[in-house]
Amino acid sequence: MADQGPAEPDRSTLRLALVVGGLVLAVLLGFGLGRLNTTGAATGSPSLAAEHTDPPGVAPHNHGSATATDQGAATEPGGLAVSSAGFTLAPLATEFAAGRPGQLRFQVRDAQRRPVTRFAIVHDKPMHLIVVRRDLTGYQHLHPSMAADGTWSVPLTLGQPGLWRAYADFTVVADNGAQTAVTLGTDLVAPGDYRPRPLPGPAASTTVDGLTVGYQGTPQVGATVPLTFRVDGAGGAAPLERYLGAYGHLVALREGDLGYLHVHPETELVDGQIKFWLTTPGPGRYRLYLDFQVNAEVRTAEFTLTVP
Repeated sequence: MADQGPAEPDRSTLRLALVVGGLVLAVLLGFGLGRLNTTGAATGSPSLAAEHTDPPGVAPHNHGSATATDQGAATEPGGLAVSSAGFTLAPLATEFAAGRPGQLRFQVRDAQRRPVTRFAIVHDKPMHLIVVRRDLTGYQHLHPSMAADGTWSVPLTLGQPGLWRAYADFTVVADNGAQTAVTLGTDLVAPGDYRPRPLPGPAASTTVDGLTVGYQGTPQVGATVPLTFRVDGAGGAAPLERYLGAYGHLVALREGDLGYLHVHPETELVDGQIKFWLTTPGPGRYRLYLDFQVNAEVRTAEFTLTVP
């Protein structure tokens, strides 16, 4: 019989081989792309949380904004909700006797209602707590301590009857090292005869313990503009000292909804002044609270600002 040479594979065998080969190639490509996407997520552009976790004084930026652009320019204020970004502020009690020392205790819980226990140190502290009455009086900047079970506690006195607002400003650290900066707000109440005080009129200077504090700058809606503060004593410029890693800390609260911004300044003084970059998210009246330190004592200067 004549030699017919090697047999050619039938068409069904060829089709099966092509299908299997294609599946193997798809799996390999998918694995490679998955590794590429994972690497990109870890090494891509810094997020808002990354800005919040810069070492103190590295760059001027805002806390409390829902979204941000360059230099932390806030587009929406924070602290308007008790839950955000998958986290919830859970106070253990919300009622305090007016004028009596008490203890505020709370947890930050994740989406599964588990207490969060890992927080980044931001501006020398893992938790910044701002408390103010609804009429924007009684401002307090506190730093609670956390127990092993994730319960935070801090001494608190609500000086006058009324409805108060507490803002927890913090950065959560996930198991994979990812960091999320969040500002949550909750209401506290001091029962009694609530007599709200009218907001003082706009003024560019005020006096605190014999020190004159003034600012220059004209904030505009949606624009990042400089705001500089000067502190003077009897003999000229006061010897400002660093407090929480910076020469000043500025909290701005919007009248009405009490939207929250926490702004940090340039690393160094500029011509002896504290320079901030502020973005106001909308028109209205704002109350500004400037924390600064002179002779080892922290003081707060307050201003009313109208943004048209």
